[in-house]
Amino acid sequence: MFEKVDQRVSFPELETQLMAKWKEENTFQRSLELRQGRPRFVFYEGPPTANGKPATHHILARAFKDLFGRYKTMKGFYVERKAGWDTHGLPVEIEVEKKLNISGKFAIENEIGVERFNELCRQSVYEYVDEWRAFSERMAFWQDYDNAYWTLTSEYIQSVWWALSEMWKQNLVYKGFRVAPYCSRCATPLSSHELSQGYRDNVPDPSVYVRFRLKDQPDTSILAWTTTPWTLPGNVALAVGDDVDYIKVKEGDEFLILAEARLAVLKEPPNVVERMQGRDLVGLEYEPLYPYSVPEQGKAHYVVDADFVSTDEGTGVVHTSALYGVDDLRLCQEKGIPFKHTVGLDGKFLPYVEKFAGLHVKEADPVITDDLRARGLLYKAETILHTYPECWRCKTPLIYYALDAWYIRTTERKAELIANNSATNWVPAHIKTGRMGDWLENNIDWQFSRTRYWGTPVPIWICEQCAEQRIVSSAKELGLGEDADLHRPYIDAVTLRCEKCEGVMRRVPEVLDTWFDSGSMPFAQRGYPRKDIELFEETFPAEFISEAIDQTRGWFYTLLAISTLLFKQNSYRNVICLGHVVDPAGKKASKSRGNVLDPNYLFDTFGSDAVRWYFYTSTQVGENYRTGDAALRETVQQFFIPLWNCFSFFVTYARLDRFDPTREQVPLAQRHVLDRWLMSRLNNLVASVNTGLDSYDAVEPARRIQRFVDDLSNWYIRRSRRRFWKSQSDVDKLAAYQTLYEALRTVAGLMAPFAPFTADAIHRNLCDGRSVHLADFPETVGAEDAEVEAQMARARQGVEAGLAARDAARLKVRQPLASITLPGDELPEEIVAIIRDELNVKNVTFGAAEVRLDTEITEPLKLEGLAREIVRVIQDRRKRLGFNVEDRIDTRYDADGMLVRAIERHADYIKSETLSVTLKLGREHGFEGEQGMIEGEQIWIGLKRS
Repeated sequence: MFEKVDQRVSFPELETQLMAKWKEENTFQRSLELRQGRPRFVFYEGPPTANGKPATHHILARAFKDLFGRYKTMKGFYVERKAGWDTHGLPVEIEVEKKLNISGKFAIENEIGVERFNELCRQSVYEYVDEWRAFSERMAFWQDYDNAYWTLTSEYIQSVWWALSEMWKQNLVYKGFRVAPYCSRCATPLSSHELSQGYRDNVPDPSVYVRFRLKDQPDTSILAWTTTPWTLPGNVALAVGDDVDYIKVKEGDEFLILAEARLAVLKEPPNVVERMQGRDLVGLEYEPLYPYSVPEQGKAHYVVDADFVSTDEGTGVVHTSALYGVDDLRLCQEKGIPFKHTVGLDGKFLPYVEKFAGLHVKEADPVITDDLRARGLLYKAETILHTYPECWRCKTPLIYYALDAWYIRTTERKAELIANNSATNWVPAHIKTGRMGDWLENNIDWQFSRTRYWGTPVPIWICEQCAEQRIVSSAKELGLGEDADLHRPYIDAVTLRCEKCEGVMRRVPEVLDTWFDSGSMPFAQRGYPRKDIELFEETFPAEFISEAIDQTRGWFYTLLAISTLLFKQNSYRNVICLGHVVDPAGKKASKSRGNVLDPNYLFDTFGSDAVRWYFYTSTQVGENYRTGDAALRETVQQFFIPLWNCFSFFVTYARLDRFDPTREQVPLAQRHVLDRWLMSRLNNLVASVNTGLDSYDAVEPARRIQRFVDDLSNWYIRRSRRRFWKSQSDVDKLAAYQTLYEALRTVAGLMAPFAPFTADAIHRNLCDGRSVHLADFPETVGAEDAEVEAQMARARQGVEAGLAARDAARLKVRQPLASITLPGDELPEEIVAIIRDELNVKNVTFGAAEVRLDTEITEPLKLEGLAREIVRVIQDRRKRLGFNVEDRIDTRYDADGMLVRAIERHADYIKSETLSVTLKLGREHGFEGEQGMIEGEQIWIGLKRS
């Protein structure tokens, strides 16, 4: 017997009840045990950092990850759901700094100490683990947290060391002096993929045009432009394009040289006195703006040719400060121009730069601008809005800064990276050749060292005497145990004997880019290659991963790069690349805007299934998700409530009639055309959902399920209600029950990976308490009937056209009409009967060029229409009085005129439709009555249970 269904369901309460049941029955573990020994489907979890609470955007990626894990499990695969935790790097360090109310390396090293600081970092990554587990369980994201991998363990770190040592053996690791994105607050360089994680739009910055006066022509200046005035004290050269056309113009008493294409930057209409090409300017010397960059030896402050000069902006002359620009450094190295830093690692001017000593570069910008203005060297100053890089974690504006750092020669394997990316299935497909493809085409070597504290130490030791270098790949090579703490400062104390000169080798001070940790997870989670070699080989590469689009240049890239360099293939075959969660106006969530959505609020208000379903259906993958109360409320109202109403309808009547789903099936050919149509639609739905999910398309399968439920509710059940209501238990009624039961059971199976709670609630009630998550995924059963589907589609089109015609004639559907003629060919009588009933007409014919509706209302038709209105009023009254659908009632009425004649003529119809045992004229004691109006006539109707 089916359990009674509460039509006024609270989906959040339903979900918490099922969470408890899953825990009680150990459903997740049982789902794994059922598939043990079966072919694997390998999924990699992108590890979150547990030193912060989960947010709404975390629901998005986890919804897609869980979907395919559940689907493949139901398809018979063994899907290991190994959780993971990313525990190193700036995200952790910055949070600890905030808690300690300190900022910067000086405070860490001198006030706190590296040992205590790293211990606090270690503690912090465990702080919100319980919240993350509860969050995952609340949204039904099943993962094995008891056997999760942690990037801070000695086992994991040694696997990372092994990976770097393998690259070392391939001569891919080197130390270089290069300009890199640099965070002056964190005092560390960042890699190119970290740079891509943090940009801020519409940042105001200075835009200054500066006079560089020629030494032998003091009345003539070369005009150069920059948005970083702080780099001007370090200027050592001006760069021009050999083949660029330049002009000399007269303004007042001075002459200015700039590119002809950039005349628009001048303050006055140009008075051109001379034309030249860039090569004619090469070698001209100019007066230094400041004395700080004048070299003691060698030559600086002259015009040089360069291949990167553009006339798209500025003046066509590039101010060159060697140590603060990638092209600048390369140019000065090629030309042999001496240079030295004017700015320290803290982002502040060094003491010898006396005018600006101690000022941070961004603080110095207006001071330098004012100084140049006072000295007559500023041509003009403006403010521009542009996109500017910032530290992806502490949000400090980045600068470009030259320093020694360790690199991996990813550019040497560029062709392999591109080929492996091309062999990967990207969803959406355009990411492969677009965002990811462009990134790889412009690949630069991976700067992987960080001058920080809490991270995997770079395992390179250098001899103090002969500078011999050595890389290690395990704790054993250092004479340490497997469980030794390999973090700073303990690892810093470990020295090695130099095999070349027997001197002392000390470890370099840097730690690894934390993205190297996460990109190593395919093998490091296993402790490979020191253990579980066979398990790693079984689980590499992954069939599927998923994260947001920003990970194309984060985790997606590092996974690809590391596996290409180590194993010559990508570590994932399929990847779903998601957009971002934004507010209904399309703005990113932030506390300052007050538009942050608490995931627990969403779960408790709408249910996690509704949030998941919204993410699957609201937009195409790769687009942003405009998320808010209104959108989620609509999701519940448009899908979950109609589905639940269908389920409630079935269970209500199945309980009344004691329907037994194990009874022998009525052959499909003998069933009503609505049954055959629905079973065909169901069969096609099963096929399309399987096909879609097999190709990693979640959106269209979910939308198809929703459209099917809409058809189930608004066509099948609405057109079949009388088949369930009727008192006789004939074959037609049995067929209706069997059809609706099969539809609901199959829909529960199809939607189980998408909406795990609701699907399980429905399935358990329909299937003797068995969880849908221990069932197989639905398969097609050969019920397709294309002809019936086509005929029903025509019928629905005809109904839509007929309803439009009635609406135009202002005739209610409850008012019967004599006839309608529809376009098209004849349809079978069983289909025509549905059209007649739906349009409430006595006769349907075909063949007209357009819809023709007979709008004449005879008295018999009028009385029948009034009878239908009376049925509506009684049914509404039943609902308001809280009667059950099966309750028989006695009905009394008080009316006159046409209403009385309508009741008298159609009494049997009214009694049948409303389950009225008696229907009598007159008001009687004990009847709950109410006065109303129908078609302008007064009527009183009273009811009581019979």
